[in-house]
Amino acid sequence: MNDKLVVGIADMKMARETGMLVTYALGSCIGIGLYDPLIRLAALVHIMLPLNMETGRKTPLKYADTGICETIRRMEARGANRSRIVAKIAGGARMFDTPGGGSLGNIGQRNIESTHLILRREGIRLKAEDVGGTVARTMLMDVISGQVCVRSYGKPEVIF
Repeated sequence: MNDKLVVGIADMKMARETGMLVTYALGSCIGIGLYDPLIRLAALVHIMLPLNMETGRKTPLKYADTGICETIRRMEARGANRSRIVAKIAGGARMFDTPGGGSLGNIGQRNIESTHLILRREGIRLKAEDVGGTVARTMLMDVISGQVCVRSYGKPEVIF
């Protein structure tokens, strides 16, 4: 498809009415697809970490808390209504084993929890997710329908 927009790490892309948004290498990172079905506005943000504690907050899209809020703000600026926006997420895998298996080393789980919390706090309904596990994912979002396809090595595609 020639109107495919690739979302990099700590990045966000938005499209309306046509095209595909795709992000690769969702290991412990989370891809958050946000969609307003009435105006067919889709956004996909690829976050790396749960909380922005960066001085000056120069890269808000890198973090769940500031990345989700910034994406919603940009969608609203283009006519989206928060009450209609729904979310679909993928990623948050445990990519490395840490001694003791504690949550401190499990960035994926912390990203999942932070994403859930921020979406709830912002009043965005989480419609579907493919999270956790131990494999990286690719997330594709169809702009026309808001449908998401998640691909991961050795597993069947998940469509929601």
